[in-house]
Amino acid sequence: MLFRQAQRPLGWGLQRSQAWGSRRNIQQRSSPQQADIPFARARIGTFFQGQPRLGNQYLEDALLRGYLKRQLPTQVFAAVNQDLQRFGARVSDEILSLGQECETKPPRLKPFDGWGQRVDLVLTCSAWKKLKEISAEEGLIAIGYERKYFGWSRVYQMAKLFLFSPSSGMFLCPLAMADGAAKVLEVMKPSGAAGEAFGHLTSRDPKHFWTSGQWMTERKGGSDVAHGTETVALKQEDGTYKLFGLKWFTSSTDADMTLALARIRDAQGSVTKGTQGLSLFFLKSQDEQGRPNSLEVQRLKEKLGTHQLATAEVLLDGARAHLISQEGRGVATIADMLTVTRIYNAICAVGFMRRVVTMAREYATQRFAFGKFIKDHPLHTQTLARMEVQTRGGFLLVMEVGRLLGLEETNLASARDSHLLRLLNSVTKLYTAKQAMAVVSEGLECFGGQGYMEDTGLAGILRDTQVLTIWEGTTNVLALDALYVLAKSQGQVIQAFSASVQEKVASATNHSELAPSIQRLQDALRRLTCQVERLLGQGSPSMEMVARTLAYTLARIYIGALLIEHAAWAEASPSDVYASQRWCDQDLCPLDTAQRAGCDGADAVCRDLALVYEASPASRGKEGAQAPC
Repeated sequence: MLFRQAQRPLGWGLQRSQAWGSRRNIQQRSSPQQADIPFARARIGTFFQGQPRLGNQYLEDALLRGYLKRQLPTQVFAAVNQDLQRFGARVSDEILSLGQECETKPPRLKPFDGWGQRVDLVLTCSAWKKLKEISAEEGLIAIGYERKYFGWSRVYQMAKLFLFSPSSGMFLCPLAMADGAAKVLEVMKPSGAAGEAFGHLTSRDPKHFWTSGQWMTERKGGSDVAHGTETVALKQEDGTYKLFGLKWFTSSTDADMTLALARIRDAQGSVTKGTQGLSLFFLKSQDEQGRPNSLEVQRLKEKLGTHQLATAEVLLDGARAHLISQEGRGVATIADMLTVTRIYNAICAVGFMRRVVTMAREYATQRFAFGKFIKDHPLHTQTLARMEVQTRGGFLLVMEVGRLLGLEETNLASARDSHLLRLLNSVTKLYTAKQAMAVVSEGLECFGGQGYMEDTGLAGILRDTQVLTIWEGTTNVLALDALYVLAKSQGQVIQAFSASVQEKVASATNHSELAPSIQRLQDALRRLTCQVERLLGQGSPSMEMVARTLAYTLARIYIGALLIEHAAWAEASPSDVYASQRWCDQDLCPLDTAQRAGCDGADAVCRDLALVYEASPASRGKEGAQAPC
């Protein structure tokens, strides 16, 4: 068994040690007549549940190792494999305990010093600072930009981040912002202070390494930056700008720098409305003297989860900034950032899934109920298997997007690869976030009452997972983006998608065990193609109603193709084959199913409104009759 004594979720070890200690005391103090009586003279009773133990998560993840061996050139795999084995041990021996400490010691705001001077310091614990040092030492950002392994560098980086994420106390968030900012700076190649920031973001030197924030959201809304951004920028004589505005949600407020959107005010005091008026700026959090860069932290946000992260409302009151996009091209410029940060979001999702499944399967070997270990109850094992299949599918999907990003960055991507990256980036983020919520929630149930306890660390995972459906675009926003990509390309993107699926499936045509799964997948692909052609052909105003179902269909079909491709690998295990079979044994084309049920018909909008607002005063006229659609 690969599990060994290592760091564990908060609370489990304490409970067991207390229970064992009280049991020994009972035996020492009790008389022979009392020794066999449960709880005799005990203060807290005997606790029988063993805690799940976490060992080297790289060595315990057969799919991760198999995927890397299948994808990477032999010499690259040899080097990566050695590093990830070492890093896997560091995750369980050091990083996990640091992440747990960050959960118990969240950041706090110090707005003033003892003399009343405004300082606006976001104070973080020593563990958070140590995780920053480790991130630099391990090259968690640098790997992607050193490109030592050319197009495979991103695959290597994503694998390392996958191991790091669930143990990191959500430090993956500032890393996501740092990587996204580095991507923008690499593409834009600004001069001066903004250009120098790229070296900080990609450094392996802990003393030189920076993290970044992403300050886009204002009070009028998050994703709708075109209408929600009110921050203005005033140009100074030295070519820099001063920013004035209120950022409602600032990610990684304790970071060294950030990127922010603002509208440049002209000489007449006017700004351009809408998307075309937005420009992207770089600013440091502190000036050269270490004082706040003319910004005030109004308050730290009180959130459902991610308590480890400093998220704040920040007033920009003349913050010194540098323009890094072309004027009015801010939204187009952050597209590169969003590509990266959405991949990180998906990494976090599959990381949480893998962590909960790992803990649940280990716990099933220790929890004894109804006469046997719960792993020996077929229904429980079936539940774990369903969770495992979802985790495998999500993992392969995010690694595929990371692979495509690496190809594009090294000029190795074909036109089809570029189309796929643009489509799958949104689809992967939205689908893995939803997968994670379902798998993590199911995972907590596998622990019974312990899954609901704060001191086991499990409840915190569920809270932190919930944010993944919101960060970097909600499910509906990203579904509409996927629909937009399909519509804009005039059929090229869906053709690229279909060709890629067919190519992956073709590698398995000689595997008789996979034949039924291949047939179901190809049938689903045919129905998807027909439905997309119908939707794009009719151009219905209500076409957006199918966006979410369309995105789910794209994800399920592509994951099926990835699982089949992996199962057809010469060194695939019987479990790899079975996972692909189980995945394909579901509705792979919910878009077609919904259409046949009439859920996206011409009158569906009115019927949905009537259903949702049936008893609401908002749906009724002055005489109390239901208002028309």
